[in-house]
Amino acid sequence: MKQSPDMQRLEAILRSSELAAGSFMGDDPRPVSEVIEADAAELFRLDVTLEQLVARMKDITAVAEKGLGNWVAVEGGLEACIDEARGLIPCPWPHQERFFKRVTTVRRAGTDRTLRWSDLSLHLIAAHGFFEGRGSAFRIEPAEIVKMLF
Repeated sequence: MKQSPDMQRLEAILRSSELAAGSFMGDDPRPVSEVIEADAAELFRLDVTLEQLVARMKDITAVAEKGLGNWVAVEGGLEACIDEARGLIPCPWPHQERFFKRVTTVRRAGTDRTLRWSDLSLHLIAAHGFFEGRGSAFRIEPAEIVKMLF
């Protein structure tokens, strides 16, 4: 199906490295709409709503904030920490929201298994259902994050 001009512009922004090093789409050849639909279908298959996932991610980020850059215990056998950098990064969708350059890292206690998301990643998932394209630096596979957080 042919994309609208607005979707074509968004696709170009997401594939460029102007806002994010390596782009939001990584090396994923699929159209943005297909990426979003596939990830939504995966969450449905896993029986977790976007709202449940985002609420859990926000809760973990809130707990990690208290650690001031140190690892802190999170319920469910998880640990989390936050790394911050100066400045803001805008959402690539056509609105005016900007986010701190802050990354939450979560690990299962006693293992090397980690996941991470930025404040922008959290927004992209919550507001746009966009987990980023395969190969992007902040791509989160829905199955991986659900397995770790639930």
